[in-house]
Amino acid sequence: MAKEHSFDITAKIDIQTFKNAINLVDREVSNRYDFKGTTYEVTFNEKAKTLVLIASSDNKLDALKDIVIGKFLKQGLSSKVIDELKVEDSSGGNRKATFKVVDYIETKEAKKITAEIKNMKLKVNAQIEGDSIRVKGAKLDDLQKVIKMVREGEWDAPLNIENMR
Repeated sequence: MAKEHSFDITAKIDIQTFKNAINLVDREVSNRYDFKGTTYEVTFNEKAKTLVLIASSDNKLDALKDIVIGKFLKQGLSSKVIDELKVEDSSGGNRKATFKVVDYIETKEAKKITAEIKNMKLKVNAQIEGDSIRVKGAKLDDLQKVIKMVREGEWDAPLNIENMR
């Protein structure tokens, strides 16, 4: 029997890379002219997996979010690693935005991905295993086609391909 190959589709992120991007945001904002003399704060809570941005106005908050996403992209992270939960008033007339860090594939999204793989009519098997999707097949070419489809698709989670064997 032919050797079976496999790979995993996950949404795990490198926390150290994430933290580096947040540190770069803080460094850039402290040097920007439009933020001189204004209140801003970037806080990452690793246990709760939340990112909190505080700025003096809605415009500054939007600029801060753009800087954060730009730094994520420069660090090789997707802009989908954060999902906005709420924007609210904070103390001192400031605005506060809370984001959750997305490092998992939701069940609904995982089912959608496996359905798309099955619709490709290739000889591969895709099954959900915890917070990842394992794709198995005998031909590497079929697995490469699945990887291409996953990378080109529009998904809610920032998907990664791991453990290619």
